[in-house]
This record gives sequence, structure tokens and C-alpha cells, in this order.
Amino acid sequence: MRQPGDCGGAVVAGNPELDRIATEDDLVEIQGYRNKLAVIGEVLSRRHMKVAFFGRTSSGKSSVINAMLWDKVLPSGIGHTTNCFLSVEGTDGDKAYLMTEGSDEKKSVKTVNQLAHALHMDKDLKAGCLVHVFWPKAKCTDVTTELDIWIDKFCLDADVFVLVANSESTLMNTEKHFFHKVNERLSKPNIFILNNRWDASASEPEYMEDVRRQHMERCLHFLVEELKVVSPLEARNRIFFVSAKEVLNSRKHKAQGMPEGAVKTKFEQHTIRAKQILDTVKNILDSVNVAAAEKRVYSMEEREDQIDRLDFIRNQMNLLTLDVKKKIKEVTEEVANKELNKHIEDGMGRNLADRCTNEVNASMLQSQQEIIENLKPLLPAGIQNKLHTLIPCKKFDLSYDLNCHKLCSDFQEDIVFRFSLGWSSLVHRFLGSTNAQRVLMGLSEPVFQLPRSLASTPTAPPNPATPDNTAQEELMITLITGLASLTSRTSMGIIVIGGVIWKTVGWKLISVSLSMYGALYLYERLTWTTRAKERAFKQQFVNYATEKLQMIVSFTSANCSHQVQQEMATTFARLCQQVDVTQKHLEEEIARLSKEIDQLEKIQNNSKFLRNKAVQLESELENFTKQFLHSSNEES
Repeated sequence: MRQPGDCGGAVVAGNPELDRIATEDDLVEIQGYRNKLAVIGEVLSRRHMKVAFFGRTSSGKSSVINAMLWDKVLPSGIGHTTNCFLSVEGTDGDKAYLMTEGSDEKKSVKTVNQLAHALHMDKDLKAGCLVHVFWPKAKCTDVTTELDIWIDKFCLDADVFVLVANSESTLMNTEKHFFHKVNERLSKPNIFILNNRWDASASEPEYMEDVRRQHMERCLHFLVEELKVVSPLEARNRIFFVSAKEVLNSRKHKAQGMPEGAVKTKFEQHTIRAKQILDTVKNILDSVNVAAAEKRVYSMEEREDQIDRLDFIRNQMNLLTLDVKKKIKEVTEEVANKELNKHIEDGMGRNLADRCTNEVNASMLQSQQEIIENLKPLLPAGIQNKLHTLIPCKKFDLSYDLNCHKLCSDFQEDIVFRFSLGWSSLVHRFLGSTNAQRVLMGLSEPVFQLPRSLASTPTAPPNPATPDNTAQEELMITLITGLASLTSRTSMGIIVIGGVIWKTVGWKLISVSLSMYGALYLYERLTWTTRAKERAFKQQFVNYATEKLQMIVSFTSANCSHQVQQEMATTFARLCQQVDVTQKHLEEEIARLSKEIDQLEKIQNNSKFLRNKAVQLESELENFTKQFLHSSNEES
């Protein structure tokens, strides 16, 4: 089943009329109806009638319940009588009893006055506690088993709400506020208003009808205008003027009045309201269905367009795939050797790095440490402590530029199948590639030459061949050349030689030899697969590359040496830079000290001058003393 929340927010591009299948307002409305239906379903699913009595203190709630039960079960009377919550439940037994909260002890129903009466309540029970009163079903009309918990927690979900009002006063805002809360939670609750203690109006019979009309108007206004739960005609059937005590005393034969009507009202009102909600929801869903159908047609048309476009794309892809495959094949054939050279260069570079880099790094680090130790005394103490941060010892990565792309650019593979016991293979095996080529071409005097080096760097001359080896090779070449000349002149020689062999060894041996020869040829032919071609190709390239790489050993070594030299020079330059900084600082310090020395020299000279002047003054004073003072003393 589609959830109400699934219908909102469906956007149809390209069609403004179908911009949204359902609006957000529809979604909110359906969700509200769903909540109300859930509450109604919960109420209707209960197998019992739950009645909530509400009213002010001493309005007669307990008296009304006693009247419905045909007996004075709950405490009632003048003053604040009921001081706790009372839950009246049916029992299958024939005896009534009660149980207090937190206790499994069955107590006599006669003790309810001592337990629940506010005037003489048990000290062990707190105000607001729950007391379960179990009343026999035989004495209880329209009441089934219900183990309800606190009434204040579930009173809003009750099937019937009874407002017990005091006829001696009027409806108060507190009572109205409670039922406004109920109306917000429950869709059109079943509310009855009992104007209790109507017997008090008998003391003033001349005002009885006026008071009755006043209560009726205010109750009708509350049910119809404020709560809007019933029509004015139905509201008159929900307002009663009773005296609970008189009903309790007079009811002897039949349970009458509210219970049967409340049962009918409960199911009837909720059913009608549920139908109204469902009609509204159906209208909304119908509009959603129509919009969805229009969108479906639009989507089907769009799907057909997309299918046509997909078929067109697939056809074009097939054509483009063939074209691209052809181009890829051409490009692959063009760059095959380049990629192979790059692969070889990368692999050899890694091998060289693994074998040489560690040793080179160790040697270079040792040299760097020696340089640092040698220059360290030239630096101040502060720089020596920071030297490891100024010149960090990091791992040096050598770069091996093998340039295999140019080095192996003239490599030509030969992966054509050749039988190992074939004529050309035997000649190549015994004479070598160059001499075998000359023999097969019919030259009578093959010349032995070393292949010309492709590198410009000079190589060491090969060792000269010994005379014995040369003579043996010349003899073998002469025999094979003569045999080749014989077979090339005429095919009759083959027939003659075959006949001679036939007569000499017999046909059986010849057949066995030919069979073995053919089986060997067939085996080698079948095993000449792609993998075998790959192995042959790799072997040819390895042989070719090995010869070529011998030429770049010195170049690679020189390149690595240059890199190491450059790294070492960089380290030394950094150290020299620190030394230069130290020298500059020293020069500045020397200049400062020189200036200070000059100033001190001036001060010293001035002090000497002043001292000499002081000595001079002392001498003058001495002279003055001798001249004038001693002379005065002598005269006296």
C-alpha cells in the first residue's frame, strides 16, 4: 500500500501542468488524517467501554459511579471525599474486593472509605495513589475486564467522557480547558454532561425551569460552538439533569440511561468520522492518481524517445568500435618497440637501484660525514649543534638513464618457426649466423667477420681465432657448400643418394627414421604457440640488449659518478656557506672590537693626560705649601 508521504514532491520536467503530483499541503493533511485514524482504530479495537469522569471537587463523580454500579462502592459525601485515583474493573468472581498500588493483598471493598476517603485516609497511602476496585460482572452493566493503569495517563483516550457538573454552579474554565485538550487529541470525542445535584433546585421550584434553561444553553454552546463535536439536536441528548443519590436509591430493576447510549454513540461517531476522513483521503488520492496517469503517459513517450536514442547510440558505437580498433592496432604496432624499450629501461633501472644505490649511499654518507667532521671545528658552537638540521643526511636517489629507446631502436625480432633439425637450422648451429647466411646464399668462400659495433665508443679488440679452429671451420664450410652445390644443380642427386641408402640400410630403418623425424617436426610445430614465440622474442631481445648494454656501462658509471660528485659538491657548498657566514660574523665582531679598542685608547690617553695634570697640580700645591705655609709657621 502506498504511504501518504510517498505522493509528494514528484517532479515532471518539461510539463508545467504536472510540476507536482501532490502538494505539501496534501501531504500534511493526509498525515494528520492518518494520526486521527490511528487513534480511532486504537479506541475501536478495545473490547471494553472506558469512561472518564471529570469534574470539580464534590461535584458528585463518585456518586454517579455508585449509581451506575447500583451500590455505594466509592466514598462519597460532603467535603473533599476521594483523595486518590480509583480504577473500577470487572471481575469474574461473585465477591468484590480492592487492591492498593504496590500490594497484592486483596482487601474488602468496604475498606475503600478508609483507603480512599480524604477524611480518614490510610497514612501508608500517599495522595494521588491508585486503588483498583474489582466489582463482580454480574452487578456491572456494560463493563468488561480491564486492567487499566493510571486514569490520568489514559483519560484522553477514553471512549466516553462524562463531565459531572454541579447544578448549583455553572461550567468553569478549568473543566472546559480539559475537554479542549481532549478535542485536540481525539477526533470528535463522545462527551456527556451530567448536571448533578439537580434535587437541590426543588427548594426553589419557581426558578427551576429558568435554571434548567440556563444550564442547557451554556452546555449546548460548549458542545456545539466551542468543541464542535455534535449538532444542536444531538447535543440535547447528551445533557442530563440528575441526582445521583436519588438514582442510586431508586434504581432496582434495570440499568438505564447513559451506558447503552454511550455504546452506540462511541461506535457511531467514530465510524462516521472515519468515513469522512476516508472520503477526503480518497479525493486526494484520486487527484494524485489522475496526475500520476498523465505523468505515466508522458514518461512512456519520453521512454520511447530514449529507446530510439539508445538504438542510435549502439549502432554508432558499433561503427566507431571497428574504426577505433583499426586505429589502435596501427598505433600499437607503431609504439610496440617504444613500450618494450621503456619496460626494459624501467626494469633495469630498478635492478640497478636495488644493487647499487645502497652501496653508493653508504659510501656517499661516509664521505659527507668526513667532510662535516673536517669543517665542523671551523664553525661556532651554536652552529655545530644545529648542523644536523642545516645539512640533513637524507637518502640519495641515483638516476640511471639507460636510454633503451635509442639503444635498441634497430632491434628486429625473428619469431618465424624453424625446425631444429632443418637444413637452415643445422647450418646456423654449426657455422654461425653470418657464415650460414653466406653458405645458404651459395658463396664458396665465407668470410668470418665480427659484427660492426653500433656505438661510437671504442671497444677492446677481440681475441684472434686459433689456426686449428679456423682450419676445422673452413673444412666444414667446404663440405657443406659442396653438398649444397650438388643439391642445387639437380634433383637427380637426391634420388641417387636415396637409392643408395635404401639398398644399404633397408626400408624399415628408413621408415622408422622418417617417422621419428616427422613426429619431432610435428611436436615442435604444435608447441610453437604464442607463449613459445614470446619466449623466443624475449631471448632474442635479451641477447641483443646484453650486447648493446656492454657499450653503455662506462657511460652509466660516469653518469652515476657525476651525480654523486654533484651531491657531494652540494653538501660541501652548504658547509662552505656556513663557514662564510661564520667568517662574516667574525669580521663584524672584529670591526666592533677595533672600534672599541680605538675608543679605549682615547680614554687611556685622556686619563694619562689628566693624571699628569693632576701630578702637576699636586706639585704646584706642594710648592705652594712649602713656599707659603712653612714660611708662615717659621715666622710665628
